[in-house]
Amino acid sequence: MDHIPFGDSPVSRCVFYRRVCDLPATIDPPSLGRIIMKATHVWALTMPAPLGQSVKHDMGRRGAAIGPILSHPRSNRWTFLIRPDVPDDVPLFADLFRHNASVIRDGGTVALPSPTIQSGAIRQWIEPPRDTFRPSGLLVIESVRACVGPGRARAVSHV
Repeated sequence: MDHIPFGDSPVSRCVFYRRVCDLPATIDPPSLGRIIMKATHVWALTMPAPLGQSVKHDMGRRGAAIGPILSHPRSNRWTFLIRPDVPDDVPLFADLFRHNASVIRDGGTVALPSPTIQSGAIRQWIEPPRDTFRPSGLLVIESVRACVGPGRARAVSHV
């Protein structure tokens, strides 16, 4: 995905996402070539980009496998695609909310990078999907908590 192959189109990219990466991707609307994914067996965790950078670094430092991560440059946010293993826990969601992070669960929508000119500048892969691997949502949340723990919140906002 780092180098767009000849013939890459919203349709071919969507087929790749579905067949190779098992992402429930669709083109919506077809006229714009925007690719979206409804959260079902794949969820997402979105957060400010500086926190996302810290989380990615923390996961790597711990030796955890990094899964697909996408960037929304205009809103300065990162989204980690995760396994749907995060419990329905209001205190957990409140804790994430305090750090401007949230879990996109069943029924939510995640916009994925598309090769169209309109979509290309809106969403980009930090770590592109290569297969069906997604890290545990709880593991990513553990890294979020490590990055914003006592005395760390200020440092994260300046990364």
